[in-house]
Amino acid sequence: MGHLLKRVIFTCGGTAGHVNPAIALAQLMHEKDPQTQFLFVGAERGLEKDLVPKAGYAFQTVHISSFHRSLRLREIRHNLISLGNLVRAPHEARAILKDFVPDVVIGTGGYASFPMVKAAAQAGIPTAVHESNMIPGLTTQMLEPYADRIMVGFEACRQHYRHPEKVVVTGTPVREDFFSFTKDQAKKALGVDDGRPLIVSFWGSLGASGMNRQMADFLAIEAAKEPFHHIHGAGQSGYAALMAQLEEKGVDLKAHPSLQVREYIYDMARVLRAADLVICRAGASTISELTALGVAALMVPSPYVTNNHQEKNARVLESAGGAVVVTEAESSGQILYQAACSILHDGARRQSMEEAMRSLGIRDATQRIYRTVEDIVK
Repeated sequence: MGHLLKRVIFTCGGTAGHVNPAIALAQLMHEKDPQTQFLFVGAERGLEKDLVPKAGYAFQTVHISSFHRSLRLREIRHNLISLGNLVRAPHEARAILKDFVPDVVIGTGGYASFPMVKAAAQAGIPTAVHESNMIPGLTTQMLEPYADRIMVGFEACRQHYRHPEKVVVTGTPVREDFFSFTKDQAKKALGVDDGRPLIVSFWGSLGASGMNRQMADFLAIEAAKEPFHHIHGAGQSGYAALMAQLEEKGVDLKAHPSLQVREYIYDMARVLRAADLVICRAGASTISELTALGVAALMVPSPYVTNNHQEKNARVLESAGGAVVVTEAESSGQILYQAACSILHDGARRQSMEEAMRSLGIRDATQRIYRTVEDIVK
């Protein structure tokens, strides 16, 4: 069937969680048919302008930007620019379609996908949208009438759409290297195979400084007995401050080899594979990784994201029994430490959480998306 997909436009942007699924799908399509040509379309200011060329794909931009809800002068000015962009973007999108002549246009989230998918649908070109969050974002809601298929992460998402018949549960692609070793191999490679559980924690960039302060308290409590191995990714901006806070608390990490603070976790695939409990935010790509691997999670959703997406994501995992959710307002180093202990000291509970996560995970998401796209092009 590879011959159906000769020219494909992906349109995405804003966050890595929107761009990475598109790149994973492009790689699979290329494997199926090396002749396929790809074009990525995004916004000129988004992360995508770095991520896409780095992955080796052609990239073009449309002028599109968000609308801010505040009435401050600066925000009004921003909104006027966005309004101008709304007028320009459809024209730019039509020009790209005319020039590239795609067989299908696939949107994977972010503002930039709106003008492209809408223009394609109006031109009679097959379209699909992938939504990685539990609750559809504004762009997906606006595109629902235009898209031939809406691909979602979990069965529980279907209820949030006006056209459930268009919805296909595909999951969200997870990079292949997450499955390239067993849990035992990953633990051995990291030197954490002495039988103590491994906690892995990281906060992402949004609002991480307050959460890193809580992690300093958490690590100080752990340092007294070292009941667990712990790898924490503090983030570039937070690393120095966290090390200083630990020093203030009299914790010298050199004296506690089972506690590691890293600026960044570069080998995330191996580290998550080895983890017995992950303490983290609840972004869409993190959730697809944790469910695909079947790892129990303690989640503090970021309150700084649009529509409170992260808490909605986390609550779905919680109601399935795979995660414990603590809001940032309720959270402290002490509370997180106690919650972690109650999971890690109870083998049966941890196992049932892992099974719940695994039951939500979709390992072959990229294949499912590929088949869905093929169906609409047929």
